[in-house]
Amino acid sequence: MDTSDADDEPSGGRLRPVAGTRQGGAGQRGSHGERLLRTGLKLRHLNLLVALDDHRKLHRAAMALNLSQPAASKMLGEIEKIVGVPLFERLARGVEPTWYGEALIRRTRTVLAELGQAGEEIAALRAGEGGTVAVGSVMAPAVETVVSAIQAVRRRLPQLQVSVDVETSDVLAERLLASRLDFAIARIPNGIDPEPFDYREIGPEEACLLVRADHPLASKERVSAGDLHDQEWVLQPRGSLLRRSVEVMMRRHGVPPPTRVVVTGSILMTLVMAAKTDAIAPLAIPVAELFLSAGSFRLLRLEDPVAVEPYGLIKVKGRALSPAASVLYAAIEEEVFRPAG
Repeated sequence: MDTSDADDEPSGGRLRPVAGTRQGGAGQRGSHGERLLRTGLKLRHLNLLVALDDHRKLHRAAMALNLSQPAASKMLGEIEKIVGVPLFERLARGVEPTWYGEALIRRTRTVLAELGQAGEEIAALRAGEGGTVAVGSVMAPAVETVVSAIQAVRRRLPQLQVSVDVETSDVLAERLLASRLDFAIARIPNGIDPEPFDYREIGPEEACLLVRADHPLASKERVSAGDLHDQEWVLQPRGSLLRRSVEVMMRRHGVPPPTRVVVTGSILMTLVMAAKTDAIAPLAIPVAELFLSAGSFRLLRLEDPVAVEPYGLIKVKGRALSPAASVLYAAIEEEVFRPAG
């Protein structure tokens, strides 16, 4: 293969992109990527690229893949013809990736690693042991539904690996669309097109106001919206659903929203502030109930409850769940949609 074009060969010996190679907008880059996917790169090509990068000698890479050296040389020629640029320099001491080769090898390693993990997951599922699932949830169902579903599935798939992102709905929706989550229990946020989502409503999230046991309002038989005026608060960032729900409840009674506020998205910081100061902490009831038994906290008995809009089970339309994700998804469906009684 001819890699001696003078325009590509700098004095240092490394092949650099030719003039114009790095030009063009996102549409042009996208068309290049689509062309590469359609031009016939195969798994054996990808394995050869990585072997050449690891060994830097053609005969050693060929031996690692149980190929003859002529067969490996021919395959490398096929790859460079498909890609349209030289990927390796042929040197007296062996081969060295060009800039083009480095770019392709870097992404090839990622592809092969993902395929390897997929193979491990399929093998684990076939053996009845597990798989890998990434699920997102707003706080209340994370405490109740997700944990119960994981326990149920683990009895069938003891090696199931589950990652759980507990976040606000806007964050979860973005991660779902970016394929960083298999599915989520959340809301479709305002401002996000609901069309890409398959959404099944579960129900409303119950919220409460948590305070330390000796808080000035803890002993009141009924706490009105007026009692909450000018209190200290620890709240999620402005615009978050729970904070908006508290503000709506107060405005409904003619009370301005909280102004003495510490803002945090951390549940740990929220609990510390509630335990050590007079700050009022809005929380989902299932979360608050986890901390009441120690006796350090109380729930304010509100005249007007804090109503939070319903959430649901969300996945992306047309995107098939992995076998492991399908098992957990079905367990959550069983948990939230089974008939009462």
